[in-house]
Amino acid sequence: MAIEVRPATRFVDVRAVVGPKRPDANVCWCLSYRLTSSKENLSLQGPERGERVRRLVRHDPPPGVLAYDGDEVVGWAGVHPRADTSFATNRKIPQVDDVDVWSVWCIRVRPGHRGEGISHHLLEGAVRFAREHGAPAIEGYPVDNHGEKVDLTMAYVGTRRLFERAGFTKAADTDSVLNGFPRVLMRLELG
Repeated sequence: MAIEVRPATRFVDVRAVVGPKRPDANVCWCLSYRLTSSKENLSLQGPERGERVRRLVRHDPPPGVLAYDGDEVVGWAGVHPRADTSFATNRKIPQVDDVDVWSVWCIRVRPGHRGEGISHHLLEGAVRFAREHGAPAIEGYPVDNHGEKVDLTMAYVGTRRLFERAGFTKAADTDSVLNGFPRVLMRLELG
């Protein structure tokens, strides 16, 4: 298996990983953190959510990266400047300084491909993507689960260990808790 991570510029591939089975379903589409306004996030219903993602995919830079096994899309990572996400004003996850840091907030691997190390490829690809777009640093906000099992519906934030393996170090504690586990701010300097 040769996994290649590329910018998320193909809407059909983004939809395959983060979109719903039914177009009218109100699923995340990885917009919850990507939009700076919770009001906008809550106002988007059903197909409007997909259309918002379709527009974001056309932006430069696009809203994340995709992992491919050959021609098959197998994973997604949401990554963008923190200033363009809800983390810019999040009261539970601190800003450690004024650097124009990028955030990686979602790592998702398609069913049938989990347990193959794809999340590691996605995180490495997100770091590379941020670096290529001039990011001085990149952050993630994973759970500090101490090796305990994380519910699959909440595993999208990643684990502290995943980020440590990619060279990130803990920069701060947060007031955020997910699935009963505290989230930590992990950071990697790129400059």
